[in-house]
Order: sequence, then structure tokens, then C-alpha cells
Amino acid sequence: MATLVTFHAHPDDECIVTGGVMRKAFEEGHRVVLVVATRGEAGEIPDFLGENEELWQRRVQETLASADILGVARVEFLGYRDSGMMGDALNTEPGSFWTADVEEAARTLAKILEEEDAKVLTTYDSFGGYGHPDHIQVHRVGMRAAELAGTPNVYQAMVRESEFREAFRRSGIAEPPPLGEGAVPESEINVGVDVTEYLEFKRKAMRAHASQIAEDSFFLALDEPTFAHAFGTEWFIREGHGPATALDL
Repeated sequence: MATLVTFHAHPDDECIVTGGVMRKAFEEGHRVVLVVATRGEAGEIPDFLGENEELWQRRVQETLASADILGVARVEFLGYRDSGMMGDALNTEPGSFWTADVEEAARTLAKILEEEDAKVLTTYDSFGGYGHPDHIQVHRVGMRAAELAGTPNVYQAMVRESEFREAFRRSGIAEPPPLGEGAVPESEINVGVDVTEYLEFKRKAMRAHASQIAEDSFFLALDEPTFAHAFGTEWFIREGHGPATALDL
């Protein structure tokens, strides 16, 4: 049994980009640990929060429910605040993840990696997938933490934009604008893990994040073939290695 630590910026990120490999690792007998940098305080506030309930409280509970579906043995929050989208005033607020000292945050994550004797860490690519400041910071902190802890296998999770755009076209939903300057080209992807067998769990984990992923959202409104096209393979960059179809657990 090996340990996979998967590091994310906000609640719900885990099921979207790594939910399949998390459940796959669990099914294969490995230990899965989820670390989340923030509690998603800047997310969309739904109209069904309880009296005096804060959004972050609901999102923590949703994360725990998602983690249970995906086979996670341990969940840790680093305690930083959600920085909002790039350019928001939240970016520079004290305590935001975007303003965090990378070395300090990396030491905190490295401690978890060392406690778990992690064989694999997943983080994000250098653009954070779509340029979100907290996602970019996950890349910086994750890469440094792996270096500090000596974690041997690091995989940078990455959205394959062409697949998502095809899913938008198939579903008849207007496509979002291009990722823009700084986006990591798809040509750098060298690991693709087929998680089709675990899509049921991935979709259930998305539903667990009901405050942010509504039933009529792009993620859940897709028919099964289109959902499988968009989410059936999870993509990564593993620097210094050739093409692979599995994580090295």
C-alpha cells in the first residue's frame, strides 16, 4: 500500500480534476489523503444556507462528504482564505492564499507528506489550469513541498482544454473564452489516466458539492457520453518522464 496525497485550492476542485485517480487509488488498496488550501470562502453563496451558517462551513462539510465518496482516509485544510479570481480585491487581503509565503505554506504541506510517507503528490500546472491565483499558488507550494519532503512522484493536474470545448459544443452550451496568455500547452501533458470505471463516484462527489455544483450546471447536466468525454481521462504533467497511463503508486 502506498499513499497518494492530492493537493487542491478549494472545496470541489478535488472531484473535478482528480476524483477519478483518487477513487482508483482507493479501489487498488492505497491510502488517499486530501489537502485543501482554503475553505472556499469566495464561492457562490446559495440561497439554502442555514440560519447563521457561513459558506465556508457548508463547503467544509461538502468536502468531507466528497472525500468519503472518493475513498479519502484523511482530509486537511491549510487554513488560508480564498483569494477570489485574479484581480479581485480579495487577492491581497491578509490571510489569502495568494499572499501566503510559499516557503511557509510548503513546509506545512511537507510535514503532511512526511507524516504520510507519501509516494505521490498531485498538484496543478504552473498556470493553475485556468489562471486562478489560488491554483497557481497550489502549483508553487506543492512543487516546493515535494522538494522539501523528498516526495518521489509529483504529477501536475491539468485540464485538457480541447476536450472541455468539445463537451461544450456537444451540449450546446456557449464556450468560455480561451484560457489566454500563460496557459500551459496541451503538448506538455504526458500522463493520461483512464478513470471511466470510476465516473459514477466522480459524479456523486460533484453532487456532494451542491452549494457550488448545481444539478443544471455544466458538470452535472451533461449526458453520460459527453460527461465521459470530458471527465473520463484525467491528465497530468510529470516532468522528466515519458508518456504514462497510470500514476506511479
